[in-house]
Amino acid sequence: MASTSLLKSSPVLDKSEWVKGQSIRQPSVSILRCNSSTAAAAAPSALSIRASSYADELVKTAKTVASPGRGILAMDESNATCGKRLASIGLENTEANRQAYRTLLVSAPGLGNYISGAILFEETLYQSTVDGKKIVDVLKEQGIVPGIKVDKGLVPLAGSNDESWCQGLDGLASRSAAYYEQGARFAKWRTVVSIPNGPSALAVKEAAWGLARYAAISQDNGLVPIVEPEILLDGEHGIDRTFEVAQKVWAEVFFYLAENNVMFEGILLKPSMVTPGAECPVRATPQQVAEYTLSLLKRRIPPSVPGIMASLPSCRLSILQFLSGGQSEVEATLNLNAMNQAPNPWHVSFSYARALQNTCLKTWGGAAENVEAAQQALLTRAKANSLAQLGKYTGEGESDEAKEGMFVKGYVY
Repeated sequence: MASTSLLKSSPVLDKSEWVKGQSIRQPSVSILRCNSSTAAAAAPSALSIRASSYADELVKTAKTVASPGRGILAMDESNATCGKRLASIGLENTEANRQAYRTLLVSAPGLGNYISGAILFEETLYQSTVDGKKIVDVLKEQGIVPGIKVDKGLVPLAGSNDESWCQGLDGLASRSAAYYEQGARFAKWRTVVSIPNGPSALAVKEAAWGLARYAAISQDNGLVPIVEPEILLDGEHGIDRTFEVAQKVWAEVFFYLAENNVMFEGILLKPSMVTPGAECPVRATPQQVAEYTLSLLKRRIPPSVPGIMASLPSCRLSILQFLSGGQSEVEATLNLNAMNQAPNPWHVSFSYARALQNTCLKTWGGAAENVEAAQQALLTRAKANSLAQLGKYTGEGESDEAKEGMFVKGYVY
């Protein structure tokens, strides 16, 4: 008989428990072993799987981020991209202006009722509000888990069809340890797949391998990795082509996650919704998007991922955070709502940037007297997506501005 030591499951943390439990720990490694009782008579052979000493904490963090009626606010735009957003309202790209806007976001009263996690850029993780309070502390007070963007951006992939790969593995372990000490508890690594450019087998494999290495390193340093192979909206292709590519991409991703011994119970999935290309003349309804996306998940997400109700005893909640990918604010919310109205075994939530911030930014316009109104615009969108996560969003009373598309061809963070 084989004897196996298993990781213990952990309960969901409530907000107050999560905030109280932020002690700093030095990373170490535990070993999961499966040894045959007859191994002594044979040549030494033991299957050793590396499991981070943060295993219990990773599961708790993932479940906290996936709490009902809440999702992720993605505010991890690079300084250059943040500059483009500021320029759209006539502001210069200075640290003071970036600080003012980020302060507006994180200090919105009651934001934690709808937002469970916030992805930060490195500058923001170490930044204070205009009042001198650490942004990480402001988030924790609202029961929001701080996260961190850890990749170093996209660069051309040699030998491909004008495709990209995501850099940032060099030095990731030491950076992740420092981010953990600063208060981050989950991580983001954005890699992309372009349908008009193929995608080539090389680009898909590179994206999947990079995600897997990043996920393993993150877990080893106490950070829950968001697994995000973004399938770009660019193109004239129909929804069936998106579905075909997404199946291939996710099959590769989970193959390499397993090869790298990533603990599935301690990850967050962040798929793109299955939609037609942004320039496709045939648009899909929210119900069609929900049907295709849920079908993809059923075919590709393995039963050991936390939360899918399978026969394995370690399964609990499924943790899926969808990105908006340039959809309008209302479109992103309607699609999320449709998925939560259809029968599915997962916790299906959101991880939105522009789909939460677009109206907020325009309302603010850089004027101090508009801060309160801008925060209310943010809370309106956050509440709408909270309702969508529960399958209760109706779309009534939405502004015309919230219905405007935000797709930008060739968009770069």
